[in-house]
Amino acid sequence: MKREASLALASLLPWALFLLALAAAVFFAWKWWQPEDIGDPLATSLVAFEKQNKLTVFSAELAPVVSSNDSRMFGLVNSKQVAVIPARVEYTIDLAKVGRDRLSWNMETQTLGVRLPPLTVSRPNLDEARAQYLRDGIWITRDAQDKLTRDNTRLAEAQAVKQAANPVLMNFARQAAKDAISQNVAIPLQVAGYRKAKVVVTFDGP
Repeated sequence: MKREASLALASLLPWALFLLALAAAVFFAWKWWQPEDIGDPLATSLVAFEKQNKLTVFSAELAPVVSSNDSRMFGLVNSKQVAVIPARVEYTIDLAKVGRDRLSWNMETQTLGVRLPPLTVSRPNLDEARAQYLRDGIWITRDAQDKLTRDNTRLAEAQAVKQAANPVLMNFARQAAKDAISQNVAIPLQVAGYRKAKVVVTFDGP
């Protein structure tokens, strides 16, 4: 009886060793191939936004053409000045407003959605050193000239604000913002392990 039990135990030993080896192989294979925990993609993206508060994405050179008139001595002395005053405006994004609520992540397609706040257009920076003036009048006093220049500066700034809001320029600025944000966010995601990560950028509103 003991001899038969010993034989049975001896016959089971190879199978036990085989199952043990199989279990070890499965364990090490799982450890080798298991997905690496590469962190929260939204947190990774937020770090990219926290590095800077405002991002200038586009700038435009404008050339407002304005004119103003001056009348003195009960309308007997009249003068006019036409001015072309170069102006520069910048389009920025306030990244401090981009929080987790503006981000979405699609794990299946590895696509990050980013919803940006509206663009901010800076106050026009007039370059009066490069301004060109055309004056018309028989006699233009110093006071009249100063007033004409002040009026033209005010009009040029107002016109530059309108030009900066032109839909064509706004579309250029939005596209530049999308490209900049996509690049700035996609690279950290890819470094973090999301090698196929894509970024889709939209803006508030329609």
